[in-house]
Amino acid sequence: MSLPFDELLVQARQGNADALLEIARQYEPQVRAVARVRLGAALRPYLDTIDLVQSVHRSLLMGLRQNKFEFTGPEQLIALALTIVRRKAARQWQRAQRQSRPECGHGAGGDAGSGANLPEVILALSDDTPEPTHTVANRDAVERLCRELPASDRQLLELSAMGYRTVEIADMLGQNADILRVKLSRLRAKLRASGVRDDWF
Repeated sequence: MSLPFDELLVQARQGNADALLEIARQYEPQVRAVARVRLGAALRPYLDTIDLVQSVHRSLLMGLRQNKFEFTGPEQLIALALTIVRRKAARQWQRAQRQSRPECGHGAGGDAGSGANLPEVILALSDDTPEPTHTVANRDAVERLCRELPASDRQLLELSAMGYRTVEIADMLGQNADILRVKLSRLRAKLRASGVRDDWF
């Protein structure tokens, strides 16, 4: 189907199967590539690339049918699809991590947040480009940042990456939630300053 992008969207929103397939064809190669990058060593035990891509399909195509999204060109469509990949990967990994730590409760943060695998986790959750040189640069930035952080900040960052809310972390560590919110805000700023996405926590 060879149609202008705006007409393609109109037909996709009307449920035209060919239009929906063409929309998916335009973003799927990049979504698959990013999904493979996102599911690195830290996330692969918990997620499957095919399942993640299919989940993105469902969310994006359902949103089109329900007129939830507005696009002026295919670039915006692809950008949204990649954002959905990042967020779905982060949420599913966080859910798996929390389910694997049922014993975590008040005062249970003693062995959490060791930071041993933190750079790999952050890279997997934040790096959405299949370009090797960009990934290497991101890895260097993340590893340098984690080395420079004090142990308490690494612990806070890891628990946040696992999906724990600030109040839960405060309870686990016996600290004030408001103080932790300030620390998390500063950690997000450090991530952004290092060129690392912070929209996964």
